[in-house]
Amino acid sequence: MSSINQSGWKPEMGSASDSAPATYTGNKALMLEEALIFEIGTAGTTGVDLAEAPKVASRLGNLERHRDIGLPGLSEPETVRHYTRLSRQNYAIDLGFFPLGSCTMKHNPRLNEKVARMAGFADVHPLQPVETVQGALGVIHELAHWLITLTGMKAVAMSPKAGAHGELCGILAIRAALTARGDARSVILCPESAHGTNPATAAFAGYAVENIPATSEGRVDLAALKARLGPDVAGVMITNPNTCGLFERDMRDISDAVHAAGGYVYCDGANFNAIVGRVRPGDLGIDAMHINLHKTFSTPHGGGGPGSGPVVLSAALAPYAPLPFVDKDGDQYQLVEEETAGEHHGSSFGRMVAFHGQMGMFTRALAYIMSHGADGLRQVAEDAVLNANYILRGLEDVLEAPFAHSGPCMHEALFSDNGLADGYSTLDIAKGLIDEGYHPMTVYFPLVVHGAMLIEPTETESKATLHQFIGALRSVAQRAKAGDPSLKSAPKYAPRRRLDETQAARKPVLVWREPEHAVAAE
Repeated sequence: MSSINQSGWKPEMGSASDSAPATYTGNKALMLEEALIFEIGTAGTTGVDLAEAPKVASRLGNLERHRDIGLPGLSEPETVRHYTRLSRQNYAIDLGFFPLGSCTMKHNPRLNEKVARMAGFADVHPLQPVETVQGALGVIHELAHWLITLTGMKAVAMSPKAGAHGELCGILAIRAALTARGDARSVILCPESAHGTNPATAAFAGYAVENIPATSEGRVDLAALKARLGPDVAGVMITNPNTCGLFERDMRDISDAVHAAGGYVYCDGANFNAIVGRVRPGDLGIDAMHINLHKTFSTPHGGGGPGSGPVVLSAALAPYAPLPFVDKDGDQYQLVEEETAGEHHGSSFGRMVAFHGQMGMFTRALAYIMSHGADGLRQVAEDAVLNANYILRGLEDVLEAPFAHSGPCMHEALFSDNGLADGYSTLDIAKGLIDEGYHPMTVYFPLVVHGAMLIEPTETESKATLHQFIGALRSVAQRAKAGDPSLKSAPKYAPRRRLDETQAARKPVLVWREPEHAVAAE
C-alpha cells in the first residue's frame, strides 16, 4: 500500500444524491442553469438606444444583406450575467489542477502577464518602422539567445506559431539541406509512440512515413531502427522524453546511426519541460527541435492569440532556417527579411508566416526564463519529474502502469484500463473524475497502451494538490474495478450529463434554430 493511503487522508464525498428534489429553475445553489443566448434575447430588439443610421449608397454589391441579422437583443446586465454564468461552467487552471499529459497545462505567473501588457510590447504593429520597435526586437533576440543556450544548438527560427508548425519548419529545413546536396531521399521514420502531428507533418512535406517499433520498455527499438536505415531515409522524428513519459536512453546512439546513414534527426520538443536545465538536446546529436513555449516556459496554451513554437537548429541546418530573423548590428536591432551570406540563413527555405511571431508569447517566455534563472529552470525539470513519479507510485497499486518496470518516469505517468471490471473503461474513469471536480487526464493516448491514461502534474502543483487528486482517482478507479453501476452514467454533478461523443463529433449541431412548437404558438 502506498504512503498516500497510510497518511489517513480521505477525499470528501459529495453530499448531493439522485434523490435530491429538482429545482424549478434548474439551478443547483450557485451552479446556475444558463440557456443559449438566442433563448434569452429576442431578435429585432436591442439593449441600447441607437440613432437611426443615415441612408448611404451600398458598396457591397451582391454581398449586401437582404434580411435581418437575427442576433438576440439583450440588456447590458443580461449580457454580462450570461457570459459570467458560462464562465463558471468552464474549467480553468485558476480553478483547479489540470492532469493533462502530453498537453501540459501549468500555471502562468502573473508577472509574465504584466510584462506582456507593457506598452511597447502589447501595442506594437508588425508594419511599424524598425527604429520604433527596438525594444520588441531586443526581446526576440534575447529570447532566441537563451533558447540556443539552453538547447546547445547553433541557431533558432522564432517565427513558427505552434508545435506542429515548428515540426514543419524543421522538416522543411531538412528537405532544403538534402536538396542542396542533391540527395532525393523520400522516407521519414517515426516511432510507434510519436505524436500524431509527426507523421502528418512528414506526409505534408512530401515524405513517406514508416513506423519504428518500441521495446517492451516503451522506448525506441534501436536494432530495428538501424536495420531500416538506408539511402532513402531522410531522417527520423523522435520525441524525447517520449510520449510514454520515458527518456530515450539510446538517443545519442540513434543520432549517430542516422547521421552515419546520411539522414537528419528531428526531435519533437513538446516535453522539453522535463529536461530543461539538465540536458541539452544539441549534445544528443539532434539537428532540429521545436519548443512549445506554453509547455516549458509558461505562455498561455493557445489562449491570448497564436501560440509559438520556436525551432532550434544544428550547425548543419542553420543556413536553411526560415525568414525573417532578428540580428543585432552594434546597438541596433534589425529584422532581416532577405537571405544573407554567412553561416546562418544563407540558404533559407523561405518564409513560413507573413510576420515574425507572437510578441505576447515572447515576452512571457523571456520573463519566465529571467525570473527563474539557471538554477530555477533546472528545478522546474526536477520538480516536474518528481511530481510525475509521485503520481505514478501513488496509483500503481490500483491502476496498471505498463512501463513502471522501466524505471522512473519523466514528466508524465502512464496507466492503462486493464484490470477494471468487465464493461468498464478509461472513459468511465474520466467521467467519474469530472464529478470529483477535475478535468480528466489525457485519455486513449499514446495508442501503444490499451485504454491509456496519461497524467502530467507539472512542477507548479503542490504535494497537497497531488494528494487530493490521487485520492480522488483512487476512489474512481476502485469503483470501476468493483463494477459500480452509477459510474456508467457519470458525471452526475456537472452542468451537463454524459454525452454521445461519437454523435457529437459526426453530427454536430452548430446552428441554433427556434423550436417548432414556439413558431407554431406565434
